[in-house]
Amino acid sequence: MGSMSYAIIGFGAVGQALARAFERQVIEVTVASTRPPEVLAPLAEAIGPSIIPKSLQDALGAEIVILAVPFWAHRDVAKLAVSWQGKIVIDVTNAFGVSLEELDDLPSSVVISRALSGARLVKAFNHLPAGILGADPSVKGGRRVVFLSSDDEGAIAQAAVLVEELGFAPVALGGLAEGGLLVQARGQSWAPLIFQDLTKFK
Repeated sequence: MGSMSYAIIGFGAVGQALARAFERQVIEVTVASTRPPEVLAPLAEAIGPSIIPKSLQDALGAEIVILAVPFWAHRDVAKLAVSWQGKIVIDVTNAFGVSLEELDDLPSSVVISRALSGARLVKAFNHLPAGILGADPSVKGGRRVVFLSSDDEGAIAQAAVLVEELGFAPVALGGLAEGGLLVQARGQSWAPLIFQDLTKFK
C-alpha cells in the first residue's frame, strides 16, 4: 500500500488537518486547490516535507483523491478529470445548509458520486472537526475512530488501509444510502455520528 499515491483536493482547515495526519506518519501526499501551488507552498512547508503542492490537474493523477472542498465545489472538480473511472475518491465534504430539494432528496455523497461518474467513492474523515482531525489519533492507548461508508466494498477496504496507516481506527458503516446517512448533514441538521469523537481500544 506504500506505493499508492494520494492527493488532497482543498487546502482549507480540513485539508490542512488531513495533511498533518499524513506528515505525522511520513506519508507523501500531494495537495492542491484553486490557488496555485506556489501560494500553497508556505502552508505546506509549515506542515512538513511530506506535503507536496501541485496543480489541481496534476493532483487528480493520484490513485486515491481526498475531496476536502466546500460541498458544491465538487462540481468544478468533477470537470477537471478526463475520466474518474476506477479512481478511489474519499469524500470529506459536508452539505450542511444545502436543502434536500437541491440534493434531489439524495444523500450528499450519492450526489457527488454521480457527478464523478465511474469513481469509487468512499465517505470518510468528515465527521470530526478540523482541530480534532489534525490531532494525534492515539488517545489513551486507543485510536480515534474514522467512519467509512461506500457502495464499493473494495474501495472501503483500500480506504480502511489508509485510515490505519494514518493511525486511526476504521469503522465501516455500509452503503452510502444506509451508513452514509449516519455521517451526513441533511439540510440544517447534522446526522447522529457527526462530531462523535470515539476511540477504539483493542
